[in-house]
Amino acid sequence: MSHNRPPVPVIILVLIIVLGTVGYFIWQSLAVPTDGALTASGTVEAAQVSIAPELSGKVVEVMVDEGDSVAAGDILFRLDDSLLKAQRNLAAASLDTAKSAVSSAEAAVASARAQYTLTVNAALVEDAALRTADWKLNEPTDYDQPSWYFGRAEQLSAFEAESQSAQDALTKARDDLKFYEEKAASGGFLESEQRLNEARAAYQIAQEVLDSTNSADQELRDAAQTVFDDAKAELEDAQKEYDDALTTEGADDILQARAELRIAQERFDHAADRLRALHTGLNSPKVLAAQKAVEQAEAAVAQAQSAVSQAEANLAVIDAQMAKLSVTALADGMVLTRSVEPGEVVNPGSVVLTLANLADLTLTVYVPEDRYGEVKLGQTVTVTVDSFAGQTFSATVIHIAGQAEFTPRNVQTVEGRKTTVFAIKLMLDDPEGKLKPGMPADVTFK
Repeated sequence: MSHNRPPVPVIILVLIIVLGTVGYFIWQSLAVPTDGALTASGTVEAAQVSIAPELSGKVVEVMVDEGDSVAAGDILFRLDDSLLKAQRNLAAASLDTAKSAVSSAEAAVASARAQYTLTVNAALVEDAALRTADWKLNEPTDYDQPSWYFGRAEQLSAFEAESQSAQDALTKARDDLKFYEEKAASGGFLESEQRLNEARAAYQIAQEVLDSTNSADQELRDAAQTVFDDAKAELEDAQKEYDDALTTEGADDILQARAELRIAQERFDHAADRLRALHTGLNSPKVLAAQKAVEQAEAAVAQAQSAVSQAEANLAVIDAQMAKLSVTALADGMVLTRSVEPGEVVNPGSVVLTLANLADLTLTVYVPEDRYGEVKLGQTVTVTVDSFAGQTFSATVIHIAGQAEFTPRNVQTVEGRKTTVFAIKLMLDDPEGKLKPGMPADVTFK
């Protein structure tokens, strides 16, 4: 069966009509009328927030999927808390122990203070009888003032100075004796002196043993008598040797040094006795010791309170870590990506979710260079989206690019300049949260 094909001129005419119609509509979609409102198109965008845990651990639950909308504060996923719970129980027990220690220390302070009060009262009672004792003393006639003339504090100061002076004199006397003992000329005298000292000790013991055998058997008395006779003979020989050694040069030095040391020691002891006698009342050693016990007990309380503070800090650290096990959304948004499943172990800083922040939606459009002057910062524009036909949204110009984009290397013609565009960034106003990232939008500049 044969078909009659249309003549070639007819075919060419039809093609010309079709191509012309398509070209017209394409030109109309690309051309921007210079006498109408400025319009542009773009895609709704949102700042992306990478969600990563601050702690490492095993993921036990993920509450969101890709595409889900979340509100600020919503839990996104949780990590295993079993280890931190055990650590918290231990920290809580340590805190309880520290608080118990504070209670015990405070009780010890109360006891020490009570003991201090009792000690002070007893010391004041003892001191009452001594306060006027100086009035009745017969002091040396060389004194121009009576014994009561100087107060307790003045007497303490004077006898403390005398005690220190006596201590210095005693130290010097000991050093002098040591010096003479080390001199070579004193060696013979020291040996005879040591022999006499040991012989006297042996004689005294032998005498005591002999006296203890008065009612004993004759054999015991005879043996004790023999020991006594030997000790007596040794004492006589040692005494003779010592007497002979007294004529040596070193003997005089040693004897003089020993005498000075004995007097210095006695002076120091008397000064210490008088000083101790003045430490009565609130200055008595018992009162001072009780005061020191109070101070030590108070220091123990401070130390126990410090332990409580440390235990509380440890507990607070664990609580802060446990709070970080539940990762939440910081702002309203939409889940863009999810790369974690329950049972996986995540590390700090590893991104497991990506959210789009719906609180700050933006829209970037491009306007041709010849319409650039119609756009101003802060300008309010109208936005429409296909998803909500017939409804308009408002937006504000927040940024205008300072240089053109998609500019050819060499623009010399009017047609070429029309391909030069500038990026305009808009902040969308969407209080009802209808707009979502990725929606195509059309903008009309007023």
